[in-house]
Amino acid sequence: MTEVSAYAADPTNAPEWYDNIESAAWETDPPLRVGSRVAFVARFMGRQLTHTYEIVELVPEERLVMRTAEGPFPMETTYTWVSTAEGYTRMTLRNRGEPTGFFKLVAPIMVGAIRRANNQDLNQLKTILQGV
Repeated sequence: MTEVSAYAADPTNAPEWYDNIESAAWETDPPLRVGSRVAFVARFMGRQLTHTYEIVELVPEERLVMRTAEGPFPMETTYTWVSTAEGYTRMTLRNRGEPTGFFKLVAPIMVGAIRRANNQDLNQLKTILQGV
């Protein structure tokens, strides 16, 4: 579980396993802790988005919660990690937010697109960590 949570929680790894993330840059000094800020540049639904997340909760190897401090709409992303009976790590990724402007108009489409993207991202993370 340590390897999975350490890799996934490190924002510098995000462009490797998040398909839509183009870059991540620390706005505060590492390591990751409550209050850390990281700026992400992403591409979603044909638009480039820049948003800054602030870490609001961090329980190593259990839970990471970050919220946008700036960007096109308020969003919260939560990662959780639990060990399975088989000795694997189950990671969940949850995004929630309130779209505004253009994104409010396409919100019904966004829900499915975000869900598919999250599943693809978690599969990519699994592939990287398993060395497949």
